[in-house]
Amino acid sequence: MKNYIIEAIGTFFLVLVIGLTVAAGLPLAPIAIGSTLMVMVYMGGHISGAHYNPAVTLAVLMRGRIGGKDACIYIGTQIVAAIVAAAVAGWLAGDIEVAPGAGVSAAQALVAEILFTFALASMVLNVATSKDHPDNSFYGLAIGFTVMVGAFAVGPISGGAFNPAVALGHNIVGGTLGNIWIYLVGPFGGGALAAIVFKITNPDDQ
Repeated sequence: MKNYIIEAIGTFFLVLVIGLTVAAGLPLAPIAIGSTLMVMVYMGGHISGAHYNPAVTLAVLMRGRIGGKDACIYIGTQIVAAIVAAAVAGWLAGDIEVAPGAGVSAAQALVAEILFTFALASMVLNVATSKDHPDNSFYGLAIGFTVMVGAFAVGPISGGAFNPAVALGHNIVGGTLGNIWIYLVGPFGGGALAAIVFKITNPDDQ
C-alpha cells in the first residue's frame, strides 16, 4: 500500500506544478517541472521506485522489475492522482490543455513524444534499475533534468507531456480529448522502445 500512496503523491505534485506553471505562462516552467520531478523522485524512489508516469511503469514492467498486478495498480493510481491534481490546478489557476503547438502536425507531435519519452524511460532504466548503479545518489537529478531538457526542446512542438497521466489529467478536466491518442501512443511507445533497447544493450543485467 505504501508504494501506491507514494505514486499518488509524486504524480499529484508533478501534474499540479505542470498545471500551475503552464497556466501562468511562466517561460521557465520546464525548470520548475523538472525540479519537481527531481525532488519527488528523491522523496519516493526508495519506496515505490518513483515512476509517476504510466509509460515509465510500462518500461519497468517490460524490464522485469515490477509485476503485472502492481503495474496495473500503479498506472491506475497515477491517472487518478493526475486527474485530482489537474482539477486542483484548474481551480487555482485555470485549466490547461496538453496539445500540439500551433502549426504542428499530429505526426510531428507524436514523434516528439516518442523520442523524449524514450529518453526519459531509458534514463530511468539505466540509472535507477541497473545493477551498475546500485544505491546511487544522482538518479533523481538525472531524471529531473531529462524532463526539463525535453520540455524546453519539444514543449512548443508536442506540449511536452512524455507522460500519459499528465495529458489525461489535464485534458479530462479541461474536456479536450481530441488529441489524447498522441499522448497515449507516443509515451507508451517510447517507454516500450526504451525497455527493448535496455535489454539489448544490457544483456547481463536481466
